[in-house]
Parts: sequence; C-alpha cells; structure tokens
Amino acid sequence: MKIFFKAPLIFACSILLLISCSRKKDKFINRNFHAVTAEFNALYNGYNALEAGRNSLNDGYSDNYWDVLPIERMQISEEIVLPGQSKNENFNTAEEKAVKAIQKHSITIEGKEKNPQIDEAYLLLGKARYFDQRFVPALEAFNYILYKYPASDKINQAKIWREKTNMRLDNDELAIKNLKRLFKQEEPEGQDLADASSILAQAYLNIKSLDSAITQLEIASNTTKNDDERGRYRFIQGQLYNELGKKDSANLAFDKVIKLNRRTPRIYVISAHIEKIKNFDYEKGNKFELLELITELEENRENRPFLDKIYHQKAVYYLSNASDSLAITYFNKSLRTNSLDKILKAKNYEILGDMNFDKSLYQEAGNYYDSTMTSLVLNSKPYRIIKRKRDNLEDVIYYESIAKVNDSILNLVHLSKDERIAYFEVFIEQLKIQAGKAKEKAEAAERNKGLVTVNNTIGNQPLRTGTPTQTTMFYFYNPTTVAYGKNEFVKIWGDRVLEDNWRWSNKGNSGAEKNLSVNNILVTASEDELFDTEFYISKIPSEAKEIDSLSKDRNYAYYQLGLIYKEKFKEYELAKSKFQNLLKSNPEERLILPTKYNLYKIYELLGENSEAAITKTDIVSNYPESRYAIILTNPDSASEKDENSPESLYETLYQQYESHAYADVISKSEEYIYMFDGEPIVPKLELLKATALGRLYGLEAYRKAINHVAITYANTLEGKQAQNIEANVLPKLASSEFIQENDSITNNYKVVFTFENPKTGQVADFQKTLNEVLKKIRYYTLKSSIDVYNANTTFVIVHGLKNGQVAKTFNQLYTKEDQKKIKKSYFAITSANYQIIQIHKNLDAYLNTGITLNK
Repeated sequence: MKIFFKAPLIFACSILLLISCSRKKDKFINRNFHAVTAEFNALYNGYNALEAGRNSLNDGYSDNYWDVLPIERMQISEEIVLPGQSKNENFNTAEEKAVKAIQKHSITIEGKEKNPQIDEAYLLLGKARYFDQRFVPALEAFNYILYKYPASDKINQAKIWREKTNMRLDNDELAIKNLKRLFKQEEPEGQDLADASSILAQAYLNIKSLDSAITQLEIASNTTKNDDERGRYRFIQGQLYNELGKKDSANLAFDKVIKLNRRTPRIYVISAHIEKIKNFDYEKGNKFELLELITELEENRENRPFLDKIYHQKAVYYLSNASDSLAITYFNKSLRTNSLDKILKAKNYEILGDMNFDKSLYQEAGNYYDSTMTSLVLNSKPYRIIKRKRDNLEDVIYYESIAKVNDSILNLVHLSKDERIAYFEVFIEQLKIQAGKAKEKAEAAERNKGLVTVNNTIGNQPLRTGTPTQTTMFYFYNPTTVAYGKNEFVKIWGDRVLEDNWRWSNKGNSGAEKNLSVNNILVTASEDELFDTEFYISKIPSEAKEIDSLSKDRNYAYYQLGLIYKEKFKEYELAKSKFQNLLKSNPEERLILPTKYNLYKIYELLGENSEAAITKTDIVSNYPESRYAIILTNPDSASEKDENSPESLYETLYQQYESHAYADVISKSEEYIYMFDGEPIVPKLELLKATALGRLYGLEAYRKAINHVAITYANTLEGKQAQNIEANVLPKLASSEFIQENDSITNNYKVVFTFENPKTGQVADFQKTLNEVLKKIRYYTLKSSIDVYNANTTFVIVHGLKNGQVAKTFNQLYTKEDQKKIKKSYFAITSANYQIIQIHKNLDAYLNTGITLNK
C-alpha cells in the first residue's frame, strides 16, 4: 500500500518542481521558489563572502590617530587592476554570487521584475564592487536599482551607497546635494539614517566644512545600532572640535567614547583618553589628578597593547613639568615597546633629539634625528624638516669628533712615561673585566649550542632544533638574543657596513668617534699585545711632524666650532669656550687675529664689556693695518659691501675669471684663501681657483684641484658640488680622442687664430680689425671672441660657420683689400674637437692628426 502511494507522490513533486523552476510564468509558486532559492543560496553565500572580505580589509587597515580619522575604515589603494581582476578574492566571489542570483533567478515579465530578491542581488553586486574599489561599475549597479526598482524596500540603501560611491569618485558636492534631497523626501530612520548621516559627514569633511560634519556625526551617533560605529563617530567628533579649537566640546565628545568602555573597540577608548590628556591645561589644571589618570592607564592590564602611546604621554607630562630625566626614561620606554606607530616613534626620537640639542649635545641630537628620519616617509614634509635640522649639525659633529680624538691623543703625548703606564694599566684592567664577561658568555653559548633552552623537552620527547617553538628556538628566531647580539657587536666593532673585510680597522664607522682610534688598535692587536702597556705606549705619536699635524687639525676644528656655535646656533658661551681654548693651544698665526675678533664680538653680545675692551685694544695695537682693526677703529665706514670684505673681493675675482684672466684669478685666490682662512668664503675661493686651473692647465690640473675641494671642504655646499663634479662630470671628460670631422654629422665650425706670447693690446687690436672684416662678409652672420688656451697662448675665434670646407677656406671670404689686413694664419676645427683641445690642452696632437673633412 505504501509503495502504491509513494510513486504518485514522487511523480507529483517532480512535476511541481519542474513547473516552479520556470522563470517565464508569473505564478505564486514560481516567484517564491526563485526568491527563496536566491536568498538562501546565492545571496547568502555572497553576503558571507562580502563580510569575509570586509573583515580582511579591516584587519589590514591601520588608522592614523595623529590625524582626523575617516568615517569609514577603508584604505584606498593606488594599485591599478586590469579588467577581470580583483584585489580581494572574497569580493570577487560575492560579485559572482550576485551575478548568479540575477542570471538564474530573475523573473522578468512584460518589463517588470517579479522576484523580490533581485534588487537585493544588485545591491550585493554594487557593494562587492565598491569594496573592491571599482567605483564606476559599483555606481552602475546602484543606479540600476534606482532606475529599475523604484518601489524596492532597499531604495534608501541604494541611494546611500550611490552617494558613498560618488564621494569616492570625488563628487562630494553631488553626494551632499543628493543626500540632502534624500533627507527631505524620504525621511530615513534607524540605521539608514545613521548611514546617510555618516556619509554626509564624510562629504562635509572632504570639503573642509567641519561644523556641518560635526552636526551629521551627532545624528549618526544617536541613531546607529552599532556601538563600534558609535565609538568611532564620537571620537571623530572630538577630533573635529579640537581642529576648531573647542577643547571643552572635544573633551565632552571623548568622555562619551570613554563611557562606552567595553562596548566599543579598546583603541577608541584609549585614544579618547590620550586626546583628553593632550588637551590638559598645565597652567590651570590639576596636575596630580592627571598623573593619577596616566598611571592608572599604565597599570591597567587591558591597556598593554597601547603602552607605547601611554608611555609617550607620560613622558610629555614630565617634560611639561621640567622633569627631564623622567621624561627621557618614558620616551625610551615608549620606544622599547616596538610600537608599530611610526609617527609616534618619530615623535619620540625627535623630542629626544631636541632635548639633546637644547643641552648643546649635538652629537647625540644628530643620532636621534637620524633615527627620526628612518620612521618618516622619505621626502615628506616632516622628513625634510628633520633632515634640515640634521644637516645643520653635520659640521659641528664632524669638527667635534676631530677635536675630541686629537685632544685625547695630544693629552697622551704630553703625559710622562709613568703617567702613561698608570693610564694604560687602568685601561687594561677594564679590558680584562670585559674579556672575562665575554668568556663567560661564550661558554654559556657553547653549552647552549646556539639555542635558548628554556625547556628542552615536552613530556619525554626532546624538541627538534630545526623549528622555532614557544619553548626553544634557534638563535636567530629569538628576537631578544638577536638584539643582544647586535648590541654586543656594535660595542666591540662599531656600526660596520656589511661587506668583505669588515674587520679591517679602516672600516669602522662607530658613532663614538672619541674611541675610534682605540677600537682600531684593539682590532689589530694580538692576544699578547692586548694586555701589554708597552704596546699601547708604542702607538702614541712621537714624531714632531705627526704631533704638529694633530695639533693643527685640532686647532682648526676649534676655530670652525667657534664659528658654528656663534653664527649658526647662537651658543655664545660654547663659542667663547672654543675660541679661548684655541688661543691657549699655540695656534697658527693666521687663526689668531680672526679668533680674537670673533671673541670681541661674543664679549659684546654677552655684555662682557671689559673683556671686549681688552680684546679690541689688543687687535688695534698689534694688528693696526688689518681689516679687523679698521672695522673696530672706524665702524661707520665699514659695511657688508666694503671693497675689502671677502664677498666684494670674491665678486671682483669672479669678474676677472669671466674676463679670462685665469692666471690672475689663481694667484689672487691663493692670497685670499690664506688671508680669510677659516671663513665661509674660503670654499668658494677654492672652487673658483679649481675652475681657473682647469681652464688654464687642463683636465689633470682640474681633477687634482676638485679632489682637494671635495676632501678638504667635504661638509660645505662647495665641497658637495666638487664631489658631484668628481663623480659625474670628470668621467665624461676623460676621453681625449678627436672626432672625425664630417659635414653630414657636424654643423658647427670655428676658425682659430693663434697668438703666442702676445704683446699688450696685440690680441685686442687684431680682434677689432677682424670684426670690421666680418661685417663685410655676405651670406654669413659671423662674430669673434677671445679665448685663453694656456699661460702663453691666446686664441681669437670666429663663430657662425656651418660648413667645414668654407671654414678651411675662410680667407677666401675676404675682399682683396681685407686680405691685406688679415694675413695671419689660422686653422679650422669643429666645436666638439675645440672643446677637447681646451679640456686636454692637446693642440699639437690635433694639428698632427691629419683629420680631413669628408664632403
């Protein structure tokens, strides 16, 4: 009996299923079959994929709490995606499911959609494209809903998402206009109202209308059902109030975030606390309560992931209360948390750098600025600001290191033998202590055989050494041991570059320059020599020439430091100390007078009038003919444009250079370099002299002079320019091979008249006559110039010829009368070959090459 009923029942169900699968009939069973199948199959799986994609976006997105947060947590990528490709496979899956729902379950009869789930499919399609950052296709999907399904219950959502997309396409004004119309016509409620208000707030933010954005965020915060969103909206409200300078309103908004506590992400709560602390008024507020709050945040176990921010804020608190040592401690604690917030790390390093700068510890400040730049975006505005600060310290760090090293060596030079032995005995004792510690560590490392053995077994099974685990690790898998090893390496060897022969003494680049010489000696010492006082004593310079060189370098460094502290940093006490030390150190004669004059100016600035008067009398009495004495005795006549000032003399010298008086420029430059030694004008004079040497004597002389500037004045603008010339320009000038002259590839020729050891006025008279002749030549626009070849030879050159044969037969262009005036012989040459003979001074080689013109 059961079998009798079962067969017809199966048959009837099959017929019913086949009838309901049809998408061409507008029947109740057809509509609901496709609606249910679309909703609980394709759309369900599509929304799951969409949610997975959104979660992955959120996991990979990091907010920048140093700036106003965006309303929506979404990182816009600049990466170009080709058609058919997707940035996230989950969004691709969601789009495929939406398309599948539309293709397989749409029931369109007489132009009308009968399946109530298809508008949901188009909404899913648009969202998937939106989060995949394909905004134009997303806009098409949302517009299709508005066009095809005006009566849909998803119409408000479609409008909101369309305006989100418009905003992403930088159509902020259009988004604002459409959202305002939505509020007026539809009056959305609940989550739709929250979403629309938040998007409108973002559009106002984009056009910098902060007041309007705050108003919309208030609506969104009150109507959203999601506490995560509420916490974010309230926090952004507080940020915007801060932007407007309304700290009280900002603090009220942050209090609302804090009140949410565990109902919203912890980062919003902590950031709200931090922003309130930043808004604290240190003049009127209760500092004790503030410290209590920060300490409470620090001690709360839930806040461990945010200790980098809390430590930083506690350091700022101590810094504001002039507790510098505690501030330094907490800035360093913030850095040791290995924070992922690069801006926070950069601020920590920068503040520590500024603190050292204010204490005139420029070496340490420079190191902190270096670290700051590693945490900033290359060539960004903050990076350029820090780099400018660091560059300003370059010279002072360089000269301080020279002064410290040479002072240390010279102090040893002046010690008696017994004092030297006592000094190195103390030093060797310290070495032995360090060696003992190193030996203990080596023995421990040998026992551990490269492993950190917290627990060598699990149960009775030994752990494998090839795979890192929580209880035992290979050395390089453990960040603590690796960091320790790095620190030990730097202490012993300095900051060395990864390259061959890194142990060589000249490879050291340690930041502790004062220990550089000792480190180099330790590297080269044998085991017996390492603890032998005589070995170290033998390394102390003994030759007068070497000691004199050290003394000169040290004195020059003192002078440069005095100038830098006085002119660049306005650290007059430091400058005074350097200049006074210089005068006590038996300086060269050329440094004494400028040092005394700078001391006089510093005494005036510090109000030490008696010292200033003594120094002035000294200069005027002992150097009455000097420029400084003239300035001091008659200050009204002395001005920055005084004809005897370095700047004026340099300008005059440069005019002589442009007039081809290279020999005079070289001799005068040498005179001025000696006269103004130590002043900022000297590198300019050296570079001008190098250029004049090159023009007069050729490439080899130019190469040597440029190398001298690049090495001697490495930290100046002119020194860096010389380094660039040496690296990039000189290699291009190295070839002295002449170019075969051919009219098909060469169209610039010169006619050159040569004068050997000309008499005064001879060359100028010839050029005057030549110019008169050139004016009469028809069909050609020609002009002449005078150029120096070397100290004995001068050229008069005719420019403007485009044909080689015409250049060779140039005298045939003269009239018969003019041929009597211009009887001097000449040679023709291309512009390229003329450049070669001037660079390499190889005129004779050119004339002997027999280069011919090919017509």
